[in-house]
Amino acid sequence: MTTTARNGSYRYTVYFEPQTDGGFAVVFPAFPEIVTFGGTLEEARAMARDALRCHLEGLRKDGKAIVPETPPAGQPIREEVVVAL
Repeated sequence: MTTTARNGSYRYTVYFEPQTDGGFAVVFPAFPEIVTFGGTLEEARAMARDALRCHLEGLRKDGKAIVPETPPAGQPIREEVVVAL
């Protein structure tokens, strides 16, 4: 959930998806256009903060609103989808 603190801080949900190479992909549900990765979880966390900061600064610079995150209607459901070609 997004909150704006008195000091101007913003909070958004982020997911760290493990990759086959041992690194992590970073996903912000509120901002699907943000794409970043880290070789370790700590690196992915740092990259997430940097990517989010850059994105929000860009929105502000372009005069666009920094919108709050829309809470999900429930817990995500993870399933595998199989198709035949």
